[in-house]
Amino acid sequence: MCARLSQILPPEAMRRLFDLDLWKNLPPRYNVAPTQDVWIIRRIDDDREALQMRWGLIPAWADDAKIGAMTINARSETAAEKPSFRDAFFKRRCIVPADGFYEWEKGTNPRQPYRFLRADGEPMALAGLWEVNKTLGLATFTIVTTRANDHMDAIGHDRSPVILEPEQVDVWLDVTTPREDLEQLMLPFPDDKLTCFPVSTIVNNVRNEGPECIEPSSGPDQLSLL
Repeated sequence: MCARLSQILPPEAMRRLFDLDLWKNLPPRYNVAPTQDVWIIRRIDDDREALQMRWGLIPAWADDAKIGAMTINARSETAAEKPSFRDAFFKRRCIVPADGFYEWEKGTNPRQPYRFLRADGEPMALAGLWEVNKTLGLATFTIVTTRANDHMDAIGHDRSPVILEPEQVDVWLDVTTPREDLEQLMLPFPDDKLTCFPVSTIVNNVRNEGPECIEPSSGPDQLSLL
């Protein structure tokens, strides 16, 4: 599952990793939650554009926005068949740029959040799907998830967002990419390319924003896979 992330994305990183020119910094977001507006990258014809969409995909046929609370993630194994995601999976794929995401350790009280990052410090390209519901006047998206790697499994989770390498971004965004090639992208991110550490429980409240959300906490030591 992926239900919280951060977006601290300077123009140079967006240009270098996503071949997208921005004329100014995007406002930093330290604690982004579902139902909020989030920056995504999509491809229209041969151009990429960054724009904000609401997190929680609302299918074009839905007449109630409440469905978005149940569609913040799309399972890679079923997205191509599930009515909520099927059309978007084949026609409207996107990237959700993030410098990190959060997950909570199972069985902790209060809930202990961990921050997950690429080990090389580069921003992440999370695989997503987007949709427009003309009846409700909403543009929305979901993040695709896959099986957990060992880092996620160590805190009791069996799902993880699909994280793409820069060279895979174009393949994901290209609507002509065969399904079998897409399936090869929706795999767990290698353990040696991901790192994580505990952060403050202030992340638990979606109203809390600021650099303190991403700082390592003085709680448990950084997770070890040994």
